[in-house]
Amino acid sequence: SKNEITGPKCIHTKHGNNRRGKDGMTDKLNRRNFIRHSVGAGLGASLLSSTAALSNPAGRKTNLLFIITDQQRFDAMSCAGSSPLQTPNMDRIAKEGVRFTKAYTHCAVCGPARTSLLTGCAFSHTATPSNREAYDVAHGPNSPIRDLRTYDEILSDHGYHAEFFGKWHTPEMRAKCYKNPVTVAGQGRTVLGPGMRTHFLDFLERNQVPRRKAEPGEQIDTYSARPYKTDPIDKRHGMAPSEYYFNSNGERVKPIQPDLHGCLDVPAEFSITAQQAKETIDALERAKGKPFSITCSFHLPHAPMTPTKPYHGMHPLEEMRPSKSLNDSKENSPYKDSAKHHQAPEYSDPKLIRYMMSNYFGLIREIDDWIGNILQTLEAIGEADNTLVIFTSDHGEMLGAHGFREKNMFYEESAHIPLLMRLPGKIPAGRVVDTPVSLLDLHATILDYLEAPPVSTDGESLRSLVDDPKATRDYVIGEWEQSTVPGYMVYDGRWKLMFGRTADMPSLDGLYDLESDPLEIDNLIGRNPKRFEYKTQAERLKSMLVDWMAKVEDPNLKSIKLRPVA
Repeated sequence: SKNEITGPKCIHTKHGNNRRGKDGMTDKLNRRNFIRHSVGAGLGASLLSSTAALSNPAGRKTNLLFIITDQQRFDAMSCAGSSPLQTPNMDRIAKEGVRFTKAYTHCAVCGPARTSLLTGCAFSHTATPSNREAYDVAHGPNSPIRDLRTYDEILSDHGYHAEFFGKWHTPEMRAKCYKNPVTVAGQGRTVLGPGMRTHFLDFLERNQVPRRKAEPGEQIDTYSARPYKTDPIDKRHGMAPSEYYFNSNGERVKPIQPDLHGCLDVPAEFSITAQQAKETIDALERAKGKPFSITCSFHLPHAPMTPTKPYHGMHPLEEMRPSKSLNDSKENSPYKDSAKHHQAPEYSDPKLIRYMMSNYFGLIREIDDWIGNILQTLEAIGEADNTLVIFTSDHGEMLGAHGFREKNMFYEESAHIPLLMRLPGKIPAGRVVDTPVSLLDLHATILDYLEAPPVSTDGESLRSLVDDPKATRDYVIGEWEQSTVPGYMVYDGRWKLMFGRTADMPSLDGLYDLESDPLEIDNLIGRNPKRFEYKTQAERLKSMLVDWMAKVEDPNLKSIKLRPVA
């Protein structure tokens, strides 16, 4: 390795029309026919390359540095108002570029979100509605994802050097453009290389981070296979070292990653965040002098919530402010009967949840420190002014809101994500965009800024929103394939509809006014006795959903038309 840095320094979505103010032109963006095969792309590329060369005297292509975290909610940055957490490097990207205050994931689950991000397409075109389909083995020869192309595949075809580090949680067939073996989510080894956990364990062994038995007060981290000192919110806290804990029924249960909370006994320079950042830094140094697209896909702050020192304990418990929705009764919530492991009693306990919050913020602060080193490397190789930097996350984290942990929901804490972009000379510094946008839009946005040939997707380039402060979007859509909770979300910047996935699905629907109810406690429909007063509002949002479903060829369209509101 050439690393000199050994430690940190410290929804093509049609969300409706793209509308401009009265002083600008109105540009209604109609959906093009979905193109599964890009015939003639080479000719288009050569013409575009000639045009780009004429407009760029130096003949330099704009690079892409894409930084994505796993499970970072929208407000977990100091520039977004999270005062206990300081993220100076994320804030720097926002200050030197644009921050989208209402960016949403297309699906608040890792695999579907990442597949939609990379392809710019909704479930109807990715055939990846859950983590089960985020691997090649889930897709037959006629699966529509076999005909899609990620933005990195397109960039690679047009002369870009592409590398991807960290968590890959998308069908492997879409990773063949990278010059390095991607690490798929999970463990073991695949045709592409080692799984992410196996890759991390190899990294620890190479750096002689020893394995040892857990001592009293410790348990073994299921991810790193190293000991960690448990916090009181941990499922095995107070137990002798064990592979199991006992649930409220006295049954022996093997813990999963979200059950783990504490201080991991691994040197900070050998954490999984450090590994993924160092690999990205090496890649930037290798790519110097050639057009590149390099992705750093951090696994954290996804569970386990076990930061290393100094990040564990960096955020004092007394400074943590649990959500005011912590003890929401959820009597009229679409998620009242959600999976029990998401709403264990400890996540409604204001004392215990502070441990999770402190650890979560510590993991994010570590990432932010490494982002600073990555940006420093970009400057050192002379490419900072010629690189589109994007920072985002695949989805959020409930962190005790409504008594829940993890994601899988359309609540703000789960679906609302950070999104920052920087490109000197093309993105105004300090720009803030307050209209709803989607992860689906990033595919088209990247090709737009990098002057690559556009392809048909379910998203729209965000460039017009960056260039014109008066431009707006009507709505954004979210999806999730489940039978007991809402399958669609429609959000117009104020009102949010959570709607069942078919006509007869038994899930409770939800309507929230985020202007008067930002915590989403008061469901205006469902079992609300005054629900019929809000029927018109719910019908308006449903009509947006129906329009969008028609544009993306959603097979549930006919069924959704039959589902009543209120």
